Amino acid sequence: MKPGFFARLTRTQSVEAPKPVPEAAQPAPEPPVPPVEQIIRDIVRQGLPAAPRKAAISLRLDADVLDWFRAQGTGYQTRINAVLRAYMEAAG
Repeated sequence: MKPGFFARLTRTQSVEAPKPVPEAAQPAPEPPVPPVEQIIRDIVRQGLPAAPRKAAISLRLDADVLDWFRAQGTGYQTRINAVLRAYMEAAG
């Protein structure tokens, strides 16, 4: 071994202030997360498959049945459609 080999290991290092990290080396801040509405709008703009076409009809329902669906809140027509679809699929 060369003379002074172990001297490097035992030598005390000078105490220096840490060097500041240059601006370019610092990680970029995270971009802000867009609101959910913006994300949904962007997905729709990319072109989701079109929903199946629905037909506008006039349908006579018993008043108490219609009142019950309406009492469940908004979207009662969609729920009526879901019940009819479930019946259709169960009937085969």
